[in-house]
Amino acid sequence: MKNINTTMDFKVEPGKVLIVYLSRTNNTRAIAEIIHKNVGGTLVALELEKPYPENYQAIVQQVVEENETGYLPPLKTKIDNIQNYDVVFVGFPTWGMKLPPPMKSFLKQYDLSRKTVIPFNTNAGYGVGTSFETVKELCKTSKVLEGFTMKGGVERDGVFFVIKDEKRKEAETKVKEWLQTIKMIK
Repeated sequence: MKNINTTMDFKVEPGKVLIVYLSRTNNTRAIAEIIHKNVGGTLVALELEKPYPENYQAIVQQVVEENETGYLPPLKTKIDNIQNYDVVFVGFPTWGMKLPPPMKSFLKQYDLSRKTVIPFNTNAGYGVGTSFETVKELCKTSKVLEGFTMKGGVERDGVFFVIKDEKRKEAETKVKEWLQTIKMIK
């Protein structure tokens, strides 16, 4: 089944939209909030049963090990009514040029078949890596639309939340243009 599309082909009710995001530094959260403001729906932060360490180097090492072993961290976040949603936005930072293990946990835990899945990303300027491709691989029976990406902070360098003030206005404009391009809004 081909699962790569560029735009929505039906009108979506706000109550049928789920926006799930993973955010350490609040940049991905900021993009999720902008999407929510424009599209409506339910906004859900992904939380782990056992949170990642605060130390940046420790989290990097843990994520490398999880990616190498295929370990999927258990999620504290539960979505009881996933069947009620037609569109699922999935937002995440790029970690090690890959999709973060908690988002893999979410995509493997929930049945998103016959749903429209729309990825969005923040990163340190290196881009999405293989993350959007991994979303497509994990959502083979879903319609996956063109994703959105924007540079956030560079946690490695101690630069955390940057999507605020002027950068937030820029993000709001870019997100709205993207949502229009994929026909989620007019």
